[in-house]
Amino acid sequence: MTLEEAKRYVLWRAKEMGLEAELLFLEDRELSLRAREGALEEVKEARQGGLGLRVAVEGKVGYAYTEDLRPEALDWALAEARENALLTGREGSLPPGKPLGSQDLLGEGLSAPLEAKTEAALALDAALRQDPRTKALLFAAYSERERRFSLASTLGMEGSYRTGLAALTGSFVLAEGDSRKQGWDLAPSKEFHALDPGRTALDFLEKTARLLQARPLRTGRYRAYLEPRAMAGLLAVLAEALSGKNALEGKSRLLGRLGERIASPLVTLLDDPTLPQGLASRPFDAEGTPARPVALIEAGVFRTFLHNTETARALGQANTGHAHRGYRSTLDVAPSNLYLKPLGNLALREGVLIAEFMGLHAGANPVTLDFSLQALGLWVEEGKAQYPLENFAVSGNLLELLQGVEGLGAELGWHPMGPSALGSPLVAVAELSFAGA
Repeated sequence: MTLEEAKRYVLWRAKEMGLEAELLFLEDRELSLRAREGALEEVKEARQGGLGLRVAVEGKVGYAYTEDLRPEALDWALAEARENALLTGREGSLPPGKPLGSQDLLGEGLSAPLEAKTEAALALDAALRQDPRTKALLFAAYSERERRFSLASTLGMEGSYRTGLAALTGSFVLAEGDSRKQGWDLAPSKEFHALDPGRTALDFLEKTARLLQARPLRTGRYRAYLEPRAMAGLLAVLAEALSGKNALEGKSRLLGRLGERIASPLVTLLDDPTLPQGLASRPFDAEGTPARPVALIEAGVFRTFLHNTETARALGQANTGHAHRGYRSTLDVAPSNLYLKPLGNLALREGVLIAEFMGLHAGANPVTLDFSLQALGLWVEEGKAQYPLENFAVSGNLLELLQGVEGLGAELGWHPMGPSALGSPLVAVAELSFAGA
């Protein structure tokens, strides 16, 4: 069966069985071209996809999936979803829907020939090796992902979209005297033709080279300047606390704090799936709720959690259109393009510029929002970075950090993480605790 035939068949059979049914079809195509020492070392291309079902019967919801679109496999998946609903006893219903149309958010973004993409990986490899400080180049790579998403239900909802992403990635070791630093970086774009291997290599090298010949940092409390990459990692932790699903499960420190000031008045945190060229933009969520910009924190005030229909109904709040699930998973919540609104009111004074955090998964607690993280950075004085720092850790609480924000840069830096993209300008925080020498 084609996908369209499978959709029609499932909806017809569901109605025949007396079920409310929602089907989600997802297909990912991934390409990776890895270069090393002037040659193409590895080529990988893979496709994965399937059809996920969510059905409602007798006021209960159940899930099942199949990667086989033959009628007998679809019949099995419907029966399995119905049985799971009755066995698990999970109360719920499906949202009503409407036609959503078909949208292409990718266009010709990944349409370049394979030869051009190979050349991009080789050009990045050559540019990284050209620097005399490069002592080891682990890899230089071009990668892309194309996603096709389709949704339909017995309650009238139907829509689809295509999206994708291209990126250049490099991993290397730089040395200067007896100082060595390993660098890893990624430059993403919605358009292959927007990627520039030469410029990207220079950017990768500059970010790592500035950390060579680092000095120890004395333990103390200092003003902190968080670069976009470092702040994006903390936003990923904060997103867990902003999840309506986690709040419903008692796993969010923000539960019961709607309408309270939880951050500096300078802080506005937005999630906008409608951003043109946004790395995680989408026309609707995994339940067919149309995309719209949402202010989660506005001028420091906590306005809303990220919700799907289930979490919004359970907490008595408005659905924000952030339902997320794969074809093999159950309903969840996830941000799209989540970012701190830039202001352009930041001026460098004395303090520590944090370039990146290490060990976010182990060192940051998404429930308490406490963190203690190893970091790399530079000492800032007289309005500019003076010398690099190493062997220090930064600790605190993410809400206290947000309350201490005293300036935000003018330009956003974006970092894809899972199904989302996290964006931040340079962020100045009045004071953080640093453990060093």
